[in-house]
Amino acid sequence: MIRWTGSPSDSRAGRPGHRKAPYAWPVLCPYCNTDNDKVIDSRSSDAGKVTRRRRECLGCGKRFTTYERVEATAKLMVIKRDGRRVPFDRENIIRGVSSACGKRKIPEDIKQKVADEIEEELHKQFDREVESQVIGEKLMGRLRDIDEVAWIRFASEYYKFKSVDELKKQLELLDGKVRDVKDQQRLFS
Repeated sequence: MIRWTGSPSDSRAGRPGHRKAPYAWPVLCPYCNTDNDKVIDSRSSDAGKVTRRRRECLGCGKRFTTYERVEATAKLMVIKRDGRRVPFDRENIIRGVSSACGKRKIPEDIKQKVADEIEEELHKQFDREVESQVIGEKLMGRLRDIDEVAWIRFASEYYKFKSVDELKKQLELLDGKVRDVKDQQRLFS
């Protein structure tokens, strides 16, 4: 299902030849909070998975960007360590990456790409439920390739190290692992 983010007050919506979208969510201007805008430019990105729309507020005249993503029809549930089940939320991955990276110089688009890749993998591999540990391990694998300090920061929260010795053991494991070369096929599964 595609969530339509166009303005329900769009002047074209009532005219013949223009059909009103089935899911009309108001798009509020982030500057003046007005629900009166027009689409200036619309582009597909992320191999057609996301639609990027450049809009201009008719109230204040400022421009802003909105993104539309296809929502999965079946919601993926995450099984937490304590047994609770919560809906999957990619924003949790982005928050985890951002907190692990902290003030490190890692571009925002790389963080978004990590979240996109993990979300896509999870929806391909799991139909209904996935354990939070699987998500954490996928994220740690990506962080290790991006920035080792971010990996350590995330791993320290993920593994809940109780001593420096436990952290040292993980660092030794990190040093002992050979990094995968991007776009190279795995030799052993």
